[in-house]
Amino acid sequence: MPRALMLHDESPRARLETLDEDRLPERAVRVAIDYSDLNYKDAMAVTGQGKIVRDYPLVPGIDFAGTVTASTDARFDADDRVILTGWGVGERYWGGFAEAMRVDADWLVPCPRPLSTREAMLFGTAGLTAMLSVMRLQEAGLSPGDGPVAVSGASGGVGSWAVSILAHEGFEVHAITGKPDQGDWLTRLGAAQVLARDDFTERGRPLASTHWAGAVDTVGGQVLANLLAQMRYAGKVAAVGLAGDAALPTTVMPFILRGVALLGVDSVYIPFERRRAAWQRIAALPNALLTHMQVEEIGLEDVESQAHAMIEGRTHGRLLIDPHR
Repeated sequence: MPRALMLHDESPRARLETLDEDRLPERAVRVAIDYSDLNYKDAMAVTGQGKIVRDYPLVPGIDFAGTVTASTDARFDADDRVILTGWGVGERYWGGFAEAMRVDADWLVPCPRPLSTREAMLFGTAGLTAMLSVMRLQEAGLSPGDGPVAVSGASGGVGSWAVSILAHEGFEVHAITGKPDQGDWLTRLGAAQVLARDDFTERGRPLASTHWAGAVDTVGGQVLANLLAQMRYAGKVAAVGLAGDAALPTTVMPFILRGVALLGVDSVYIPFERRRAAWQRIAALPNALLTHMQVEEIGLEDVESQAHAMIEGRTHGRLLIDPHR
């Protein structure tokens, strides 16, 4: 019988429980979960911040990687290695903070070789979102010769992978972080400069001096507004998060006077082929990128405390969850 972290709409909110097989959802594919990871959205769900969880009880965890143990869908067979990210899993549907889960076949993609399931979750939704952001910027025409690219929230999951992938692609990356003690690590990931988040949090002019040819923003709010105001002509910004604020206190000036493009990046409902293409690009990245990523591995019993730490800004890098630990 699999163990799972279960959320309830009462105290205690998060409880480690052992589930009978008949309590698992009636869905087509049963997966033995090798690894999951803790994302900011997971932390919000576990701590009760925001309106992430739609119904109780719920097993959180917006992504996982593992091995199929049973399937009634012809697309998957036993022993297939698979990855799940998005689709409302861990929000509307039971997710990856468990030793096993039954899920819809539509939610799964094959885990491409040579990527292991552990490595897949070192990237997880954060790495997938970072790769989708890089793809979006490149498809919009951004190239390394255009100038520096800023990454906000650079010490977080999406931000740190964005720094690493952009640097690998040949871009000059300027990492923006509120954690100055992580500067050396961000430099090892490939950042050419590390900038203080405080320099981007005060309301600035609608159009400021130009700095960036591109940006990946995970923060939103005033940070994103200031990045837009500082973009070079025809600059491109991939917006992927709202860790700071969902509001956007900006004007139309960067868009109509400098031709700046604000590109939305979704990692939840992207179609299968786009999702698979992003994972194939991730699998082709050199192993050296993995060696520079800061990783802490935890068990299910550690998730609640680490979720609070993430909400309070006391984590960095990747938190990998081994449900069998």
